[in-house]
Amino acid sequence: MARKVMISCAVTGSADTPRRNPGVPVTPEQIAQSSLDAAKAGASIVHIHVRDPKTTKPSMDKALYKEAVDRIREKNSDVLINLTTGPGARFYHDDKDPSKPSADSVLRGPDDRVQHVMEIRPEICSLDMGSLNMGDRVFVNTPTHLKQMALKIKEAGVTPELEVFETGHLLLAKRFLEDGLVKGPGLFQICLGISWGQPATPDAMMYMRNLLPKDCTWFAFGISLWQFPMAAQAVLLGGHPRVGMEDNIYLDKGVLAPSNAALVERAAKIIVDLNDQVATPAEARQMLGIGSNA
Repeated sequence: MARKVMISCAVTGSADTPRRNPGVPVTPEQIAQSSLDAAKAGASIVHIHVRDPKTTKPSMDKALYKEAVDRIREKNSDVLINLTTGPGARFYHDDKDPSKPSADSVLRGPDDRVQHVMEIRPEICSLDMGSLNMGDRVFVNTPTHLKQMALKIKEAGVTPELEVFETGHLLLAKRFLEDGLVKGPGLFQICLGISWGQPATPDAMMYMRNLLPKDCTWFAFGISLWQFPMAAQAVLLGGHPRVGMEDNIYLDKGVLAPSNAALVERAAKIIVDLNDQVATPAEARQMLGIGSNA
């Protein structure tokens, strides 16, 4: 029997991708329009970072988040909005004094990392469930800070998407559920292919899927060339795919994706080709137990 499959679209991220693909949205207006176009193409959730419009670099400016969200909501779109809380956890050692962060580090406390969530109250926000060597830097998420963030998110009435890059993150997330820091059964995002986390392979996804709490809802994604293979794998294993220009800027080998909508359309085709159906935002809200934003 066909099931309803949700598509999440991560529209921009924080990597230096606008330089490599001019289709990556940068300004709040571009991010909002790209989100709306992705929703029309079949995305029921849009995952949003913001960027400094002048430099294209990642930003934590609440005004930029608010403008992007307001532009989406003023169009009466029922798409679910998922704001990141990842910024503020980037650590590089200072070469002269390795006990200190370098000037390239961006480190903020738990309150700063969720302040935009507390004020804007999106339906969903990400919560990265552990630290990770990510390329040449460390993505720092200590359990103490994560607990404080989880409680703030719960206070705001926002559903946390528990992002897990390796199995230790998943086990910590399960502990948060057991301790009541996060309302069960939980919403998970299995993140694959990021250096140096869990690889983007069917075996890795299945292993992590098998560790998930019973009755939770889960998404998964692979970065770069693994985006569509992992989208198909997620559908086959009973999950939901995430695609988008945060994770991949190509539509085919050597062919830059013209838009997030094009990536969502490809994911939607995969779902239909596997004899399932693409969930609408209204259906996604019902599946996740999240009310309408009307």
